[in-house]
Amino acid sequence: MTNATVSDHITGLLIDGAWAAPSNDQWLETTAPADGQVFGRIARAGAADVNRAVGSARRALQGNWGRLNAVERGRLLLRAAQIVQDRAEDLAQLEARDTGKPIAQARADIAACARYLEYYAGAADKVHGHTIPVQNGYFAATEHVPHGVTAHVIPWNYPAQMFPRSIGPALAMGNAVVMKPAEDACATPLELAAIMIEAGFPPGSLNMVTGLGSEAGAALSEHPDINFISFIGSSETGVAIQTAAAKNHIGCTLELGGKSAQIVFADADPALVVPTVVGAVTQHAGQTCSAGSRLLIERSAMDTLVPLIADAFSKVRVVMPDMEGQLGPLINPRQKDRVERFLNFADSSGLPLLAKGQMAADLSPQGNFVEPHMYGPVPRDHRLAHEEVFGPVLAVIPFEDEADAVALANSTEYGLVAGIWTRDSARALRVGRQMEVGQVFVNCYGAGGGIELPFGGMKKSGHGREKGWEALLEFAAVRTILIRHD
Repeated sequence: MTNATVSDHITGLLIDGAWAAPSNDQWLETTAPADGQVFGRIARAGAADVNRAVGSARRALQGNWGRLNAVERGRLLLRAAQIVQDRAEDLAQLEARDTGKPIAQARADIAACARYLEYYAGAADKVHGHTIPVQNGYFAATEHVPHGVTAHVIPWNYPAQMFPRSIGPALAMGNAVVMKPAEDACATPLELAAIMIEAGFPPGSLNMVTGLGSEAGAALSEHPDINFISFIGSSETGVAIQTAAAKNHIGCTLELGGKSAQIVFADADPALVVPTVVGAVTQHAGQTCSAGSRLLIERSAMDTLVPLIADAFSKVRVVMPDMEGQLGPLINPRQKDRVERFLNFADSSGLPLLAKGQMAADLSPQGNFVEPHMYGPVPRDHRLAHEEVFGPVLAVIPFEDEADAVALANSTEYGLVAGIWTRDSARALRVGRQMEVGQVFVNCYGAGGGIELPFGGMKKSGHGREKGWEALLEFAAVRTILIRHD
């Protein structure tokens, strides 16, 4: 791999437009999941550092950043997008090393990163208010105004995408940002933050605090001068985030976990179903909130379709980041242990193993590698039918008819994404509109990052929407102005 180390100066905290050491002078090592090698360090921020970052953001709102208009904010985002494109390969190499994902996926993530910045650059000056007809002698109008200082806590699975996806709409709307990336994958967000400063974002408009979730993350979400929180991560941490927001009477968006269903009817096209179903649960080793981890197949199609999927599944290769293959290692030993415990339970409970992927030769013994597993038929009350594994594990569950498919798809506590596979367009619409999820895909699954598509969950998958136009509105409040003119 080429330039896959974080720049020497980008290891501390970004506050007031400059890189600074943590006040406690404590640091954390950054470790590559594919070989266990330490390749950098990040600051272990404490409450005092978070307070500095929030103060920097507040001053920016009251200074140069707060005085920029929407057109100027959009131009800064567009300039950052161009720099990302210019340095795409170096950023992809860094993303692959830091997260363990194959380089092809990392390159796609960097392309999506630039697209997020482009999208919100173009949208910045197009968020319009409305006039409201009221009684004679009055003029009423609304406008969208930034919340103020927004806190952003992002996960480790797609840091290159999560960075612009979270801060892009916030900055476009004129908020000042404090971000805390996950301690397991900080390298790319820090490099991207440096690019934002290079693009011309004023000091304090974007601040970065790294460290542990229980320390820096908690201090940020609980800070009394934060006006809004954006969180992407586990359902358990989402409870803590929402509790912290409630104590300060502020809003939050939560994009949490999922146990998404792929519903395959007997008339579905196998040529479309097979590669997409396999890819949807093996991408980034299944460490994806929207992974299609439940495969619901109409019983009459089980005998013909399951062998095709199992055959494709058995050819999936686990590889080092610089190899050609579908998935790399899990992010850390804790995550590997979690997935292996699910696999051990599945085996001990007698679930039939339909297929298992292949380990490539020359994998590092220090890497967090796990073969993808496909089980079925899985009983409806089994843990694999309900709990999020966050690993490359596919549960095959048969259903009887359309009504049974709907009930089964909606039977978990999550509600993030669903896929529907059928040639019957009326059925696709009928079933899709009954899904208790935030996104429904028909004869496809995913959309190249889905930058333009509102994304978020129902039930324990969270609330609020990221991506697309709706994300801009999440990072703004509506102000009503009434003028008497008679």
